[in-house]
Amino acid sequence: MVKEMKKQCILSVFLVFGALFAVAQRPAASIAKDPYIGAIAIDADTGKTLFEERPDVPGYPASTLKLMVLLLIQERIDAGKIKLSDMVGVSVTAAKTGGSQVYLDPRETFSVEDMLYATIIQSANDATVALAEHVAGSKEAFIKMMNERARELGMANTRFASVHGLPPSAGQQHDVSTARDMSILARELCKHPEIFKYTSATYRQLRADTDKPFDMRTHNPFLKEGMAGCDGFKTGYTTAAGWSFVATVKRDGRRVIVVVLGSEGRKLRDAKARELLNRALAS
Repeated sequence: MVKEMKKQCILSVFLVFGALFAVAQRPAASIAKDPYIGAIAIDADTGKTLFEERPDVPGYPASTLKLMVLLLIQERIDAGKIKLSDMVGVSVTAAKTGGSQVYLDPRETFSVEDMLYATIIQSANDATVALAEHVAGSKEAFIKMMNERARELGMANTRFASVHGLPPSAGQQHDVSTARDMSILARELCKHPEIFKYTSATYRQLRADTDKPFDMRTHNPFLKEGMAGCDGFKTGYTTAAGWSFVATVKRDGRRVIVVVLGSEGRKLRDAKARELLNRALAS
């Protein structure tokens, strides 16, 4: 009888721990919508809104927020504070960053330029963290810079909590932005034409001069298909955030920017972004 009770007690403990583990492994509930949380199309030169639908409804920007990382670093390059040739060390923290990555090793160093390509083409979270630490000393200090710049630009509904857009760890907050705010960021990037060499690149090798080169390929579907005039910017996805896309096209001397935030599916996101780009260019 006692042995049987012990067996039942042990079984109950295993069942409880099994249930807790299962809950911990469940993906975060998605806030994505059909066809999207919000969307906007603007003229990059004038800032005129060409289309909008729920542009101020907040969502999670995921990796599209790396555009702010690109802006901050490019602004510092323009100001002479850092150089593309500066070498970036890799901390243990950076090397352990999950999600999309280029598998950095703490024994490695790379140029700022290589790290920017990795951040934008591969959407490498480890490279992004390494860049942030190089520029600001820590992720936290760089996040502060991101939020300060967002306020300066008038991104009133944006709050950055990370440098990469990954889902938050326990006790941390989500990154939050809107379609309108992301279009403001994209338009500011257009004032720095040097950034298009990163955002338009479809392929590049990291560690190209070693026996273990890493092939980096764009996640931008319009660049993959060779859409005329497309030279940026960035996609983003997490289970909770859904599928987002900040895209730009320049044709006949006119540049338009489209943001689709929090779509329920990748193909749906791409279709809506294409539809809005064509509508904006025709307006």
